Amino acid sequence: MIRISIAALAAVIATPLLAGGNHAPAAEQDGAVTSSPAENVSASFDILAAHAHRSGHTVTFHMTTAGGAGSEIPDPAGALGGAPVLSYVWPTTLDPNVVGFEPGTGILALAATSHPDFDDTPLFDENGDGDLANDGAGWHSHWVVLAPHDDCGEGALSVRDIPEGETPALPATWPGLPLFIDSPGFTPVFDGPEISLTVAIPFAGEIAGTGYDGVTAALRVNANVHAPLLCVTDVFDVASGDLSLPGVLD
Repeated sequence: MIRISIAALAAVIATPLLAGGNHAPAAEQDGAVTSSPAENVSASFDILAAHAHRSGHTVTFHMTTAGGAGSEIPDPAGALGGAPVLSYVWPTTLDPNVVGFEPGTGILALAATSHPDFDDTPLFDENGDGDLANDGAGWHSHWVVLAPHDDCGEGALSVRDIPEGETPALPATWPGLPLFIDSPGFTPVFDGPEISLTVAIPFAGEIAGTGYDGVTAALRVNANVHAPLLCVTDVFDVASGDLSLPGVLD
């Protein structure tokens, strides 16, 4: 497991996503954040490259892995408490308010996640069976705001909780959980070792120079289903090696 210090995260949040001009695999894009193969990391979560590029109001995030991206999903826990989550994540230096969260509240990250024990995309029927509440195992997208939380472990992060009684600004597609999480409905695309995720960002003119990185990680719902509700428990790989967010979106 890789530990990322809070000091390192704080340092990069003030720095500037490098844009490529086409949809080639991340490893072939100019300015991609590249990574050597890692030992003791499952090939599907072993990052070889991460990249992001913009076209108007859309940004496509890419990640190249050493194996079949998206080929592994978590074993269900059988309940919400203790439920595991697997994720491909692109942390950024974008302010959370760019996608509708309260400004200045943490690290805005785009994530593709799978978690068979619960469904947090109530507006979307990803598997097309007519039931909006049974799609958690299928890979889907979220914007999340990450923040340090000592109760998740020393130097660990959680998806920022919303304390009872507080009413922070939230995106229109917030799924109703007491978390800084958005379920915008953008679909991850898998192609062998590649995952890509194209998202709309309303204020595209304000995001040039944004920093990004690539991370694969595991999270877990608190066994008691209270704050911190969703902790990052394992970081499998980081494209930059140190979460310095060296990619730059122009």
